[in-house]
Amino acid sequence: MIPKANFHTHTTYCDGKCTVEEMVRAAYEKGFSALGFSGHSYTAFDESYCMSKEGVKNYLAELAEWKAAYAGKMEIYAGVEQDYYSEESTAPFDYVIGSVHYLCCDGRYYDVDESSEKMERVIREYFGGAGLKYAAAYFAVAADVVRKTGADIIGHFDLVTKFNEGNRLFDTESKAYRFAALEAMEALLETGKPFEINTGAMYRGLRTEPYPSFALLKELRKRGGKILLSSDSHDTVSLGFGFEETAVAAREAGFSTALLWTPVGMKEYKL
Repeated sequence: MIPKANFHTHTTYCDGKCTVEEMVRAAYEKGFSALGFSGHSYTAFDESYCMSKEGVKNYLAELAEWKAAYAGKMEIYAGVEQDYYSEESTAPFDYVIGSVHYLCCDGRYYDVDESSEKMERVIREYFGGAGLKYAAAYFAVAADVVRKTGADIIGHFDLVTKFNEGNRLFDTESKAYRFAALEAMEALLETGKPFEINTGAMYRGLRTEPYPSFALLKELRKRGGKILLSSDSHDTVSLGFGFEETAVAAREAGFSTALLWTPVGMKEYKL
């Protein structure tokens, strides 16, 4: 049985739709043993989606209250999803998910996951219309995400494919794409950190596969990578979404175990 736990959770402190209280109560009602929150780290160049500096203080204070209230009933952790380009300290948090949400082009930051229209515009204006060059630029940054963020968990490795269902912008089966993705994967594997299998885009109906894709998941297994299941939840309904079917896919890719984060290190369980 897949443990009922999620460590990639957002609330109204950043771009989530539900409060901390709503997420805690929903997780408990679903029988969760652990719930890790991962508010988006502050990014000065884009405050539209992340926790504010004052919000971080309130986030930590409120989570401390809920930790105490649910002691002995459900473990609650105050993590952070640290963006590659964030310069904020991660010291106050229990754990860090390291993610790349932007590409920096000519000194300006362009998010890769806001809309397909914005992505297509950046591809046209900065990459000569070549989606594969855009994807390669993303993976070049992703390769360095653990070093830059100090991540305990590698977030949505191939987020650049969020709006690429059906290979509409670039071919994920091409040699160029595979080379860029696998080169980044190899670099991250050297850190020993686990990759999350993230079902968030599946829940939103944007993808039919999790991050990483099934093809990349197989490559990760071949190279001895470790995985951790995540629903990247922004509302209560999505908590734990697709974990059972994703576990089946992971087993088909060759994985026999997955990990849970704990304060004393990653805990392995059988899929």
